[in-house]
Amino acid sequence: MNRPLRTTLGGALTAAMLATVAVAPAQAHPAGRPPAVLALPDGFQPEGIATAGRYAYFGSRATGAIQRVDLVTGRGTTIGAATGTPSLGLKVDPRGRLFVSGGTAGDARVLDTRTGEVLARYQFATAPTFVNDVVLTRDAAYFTDSNRPVLYRLPLGRRGALPPADAFTTITLTGAYEQVGTGVNLNGIATTPDGRALIVVQSTTGTLYRVDPATGASTVVDVPGHTFTNGDGLLLLGRTLYVVQNRLNQIAVVRLNHAGTAGALTGTITDPNFDVPTTVAKALGRLYLPNARFTTPPTPTTPYTAVAVRAH
Repeated sequence: MNRPLRTTLGGALTAAMLATVAVAPAQAHPAGRPPAVLALPDGFQPEGIATAGRYAYFGSRATGAIQRVDLVTGRGTTIGAATGTPSLGLKVDPRGRLFVSGGTAGDARVLDTRTGEVLARYQFATAPTFVNDVVLTRDAAYFTDSNRPVLYRLPLGRRGALPPADAFTTITLTGAYEQVGTGVNLNGIATTPDGRALIVVQSTTGTLYRVDPATGASTVVDVPGHTFTNGDGLLLLGRTLYVVQNRLNQIAVVRLNHAGTAGALTGTITDPNFDVPTTVAKALGRLYLPNARFTTPPTPTTPYTAVAVRAH
């Protein structure tokens, strides 16, 4: 029997942690009500999002910079300097550390959310590689690689201690999963409701897989009559799995069984402000998604936003 993975929850951060600069909200909002659309810096090209308390963190796929935004005021500041490589999937742990997927750099970084200091860096692979997304559990961080049929496991020590640079393991997927072509394969990742396994989405096929993290053995999550075309970021809340379908401008809502072996589509969420959203996180009772705008040619002045929607 597998030990429960138990995802971590981001701890609240205080306003004293922040030194903000103004980033005007994308649209007016009533006093006291958080804006439904948040402006990100022009040319930022967001992809990942993580939340902790009233704050959201966004990564730039263009420069690797990290932007922190107050979801109540819409004000933001850059906390992580540009790296010249992507910052994609993000997660915040209760210790105020931001885990960052490094895309084509084949790495992961861990940042202090208060200062932006890089606490650790891990080189998982070299080209061809695309470290895309991450999920945190009680004792590990798991990363997907869209170019390879593997997961990377970063073990966390006592009280969440970060391991040495070479202490990660590579988990090869076996069983039902098959790599398809050279496009984006493994993408979003979450845990099962019982915390004993992982769920990943394969963007090229729209298929959800349940993965045993101890062995890499995979099985298809049975959602009768449905695949998840353009599946991207995943978010598990209780037994509800939210699957972002980026170019379809929607979120599929799936009710899973306890083990995460099967589920049923219970609805979809869309919004007129969606413009190819990629990933999703919950804060202040709402779901927040960055608009990656993959169908819009990026320039240094291209505007980017994040959107809040009601969770179903």
